[in-house]
Amino acid sequence: MSLAFIFPGQGSQAVGMGVDLAEAFAAAREVFQEVDDALGQGLFKLMREGPDDQLTLTENAQPALMAVSLAVTRTLEKEFGVGIDKAAFVAGHSLGEYSALAAAGAISLADTARLLKLRGQAMQRAVPVGEGAMASLIGPKTDVTLAEEAAAAGSLHGVCVVANDNNQGNVVISGAKAAVDAAIEKAKELGARAIPLNVSAPFHCPLMQPAADEMAAALAAATILAPRAPVVANVTARPTNDPEIIRGLLVEQVTGRVRWRESMLWLAGEGGVTRFAEAGAGKVLSGMAKRIAPEAEAVPLNTPADLEAFAQSL
Repeated sequence: MSLAFIFPGQGSQAVGMGVDLAEAFAAAREVFQEVDDALGQGLFKLMREGPDDQLTLTENAQPALMAVSLAVTRTLEKEFGVGIDKAAFVAGHSLGEYSALAAAGAISLADTARLLKLRGQAMQRAVPVGEGAMASLIGPKTDVTLAEEAAAAGSLHGVCVVANDNNQGNVVISGAKAAVDAAIEKAKELGARAIPLNVSAPFHCPLMQPAADEMAAALAAATILAPRAPVVANVTARPTNDPEIIRGLLVEQVTGRVRWRESMLWLAGEGGVTRFAEAGAGKVLSGMAKRIAPEAEAVPLNTPADLEAFAQSL
């Protein structure tokens, strides 16, 4: 069995996430305290109690989701003796790439928390609220080719690109609001359903360049080590363990496409992965894995019972 740990991105957050882990395991409590200390804010209190609209803010959701993912992997290591080196690869969806790198020891937990707080703030600053938009194109006819055609039609009205190639039947577009609105109409003509997303900024598109510039400066000053397991990067859908390549790819990722479908296909194909373990909040990536690579097993790890069963299965 070849294992990959995968780490969820924004949208998987929910008030109460990580609380059962903190109640059950000292290792999880340590992670949440370290993140609180690094950020100088009561993030875990916000995760535990809400309100939801504050947790959903990009600058809070990003470090919070990473904290839950790291609570999972550190608990597995300290309480169950299952280290990240059990995995052939790690990968994360958008902000989840930072979680993957932190779990693999490439970036310290405190630095990762601070980088994600800045990333969220920089993304929010890059485009005034209401000027950008994102939409999920879904349905059996939806694939990246259809989404690119819809985005091209939208581009007549401003920036519009494919932001997330999640899986067959689920592709996200991003850009200027008027352009995304036009792309939605084209997508419907092409046979897709289109759902505008409740997001605060148009992620993973060229409008995020100011945020990419901010992250380039922050990442230039960050210590990045070789990860204990190679990371399959969002923008290339290929593995690397070179710290300088990782540094550059994290900058590209702010404006670049999340090639999740391609990443999962590579992992299940050339990577030889037969089991995906989703470390963190929710089950979104486990569901995607089952659609992209149905021959592989996919398990979510977000409750104490999940962790115990997973450790026993190895």
